[in-house]
Amino acid sequence: MGGVLRRYGPVLTAAILLAVAVWLLLLVVLPQLLMVDFSFRPSLPPSKAGGPEDVYTLRNYATLWTNQIHLAIFLKTIWASSLVTAVTLAVCYPVAFYMAQVAPRRRLPLLVLMLVVPFWINELLRTFAWYIILAFNGPLNALLVGLGIFSEPQRLLGGDAGVIIGMVYVYILFMVFPMMNAMESLDRNQIEAARDLGAGWLRIHRRIVIPHAKPGIAVGCIMTFMLAAGSYAVPALLGGPQSRWFTEVIYNWFFEGGNWNQGAAYAFILLILCVAFILLMMRLFRVGLTDIAK
Repeated sequence: MGGVLRRYGPVLTAAILLAVAVWLLLLVVLPQLLMVDFSFRPSLPPSKAGGPEDVYTLRNYATLWTNQIHLAIFLKTIWASSLVTAVTLAVCYPVAFYMAQVAPRRRLPLLVLMLVVPFWINELLRTFAWYIILAFNGPLNALLVGLGIFSEPQRLLGGDAGVIIGMVYVYILFMVFPMMNAMESLDRNQIEAARDLGAGWLRIHRRIVIPHAKPGIAVGCIMTFMLAAGSYAVPALLGGPQSRWFTEVIYNWFFEGGNWNQGAAYAFILLILCVAFILLMMRLFRVGLTDIAK
């Protein structure tokens, strides 16, 4: 804070802090408070609002545990989001390590650009591209049949597989860059010393690289899980009735069922899930908020 004050002066610093405070209050705090208030109230017609029936209740939260279909979708969303996070981590770890420790410095801007440029396109368009790729008569099925892996085209859309593939692609940057940022600060001499002492690549990564990159891995897992659990466009476009996401249920409560109170309760449950996942990652990787903020 002292550095910001010295750099920008008291007037500009005060203006920046005021803008941040207003942004947090209007776009983060107040909507969340309204959502919490809605979630504890029953869904009533306007004529009964503020009347004797308009009292705080846990009925909206209890609905999730009594509705077996919604509970199954909620649990499947947790499992599938965790799977998306694990697959994205497995795909992005070698990419992040190569860019941070192996790639020549002169090639790094080009590699970063190759990763970023596809994401200049809107997320919906990128998801529609995967809809075409995974279609029954799409190029992926044609390639797999041509290679003899499948004897006939398979339905890759309308199930969990298509949704997971789409999400891994959509959120890949949120895993790559935090890990790359953490790995860049690792001294290459430590890796070279370990190799000179006879350590294999698996042991080098397990004993040197991964412990050093724990904050970046934690941030990548947190961001990927939260985005996957809160995604609506990807499961709506690539999924089907058998692969519904919890966000689709929330959307139905708000915009089709007209029950904003029930939708707010479900949304708050999803928020609690994401906070619990953050705490789990911090405990699993033994990192604090200061480490994550780096």
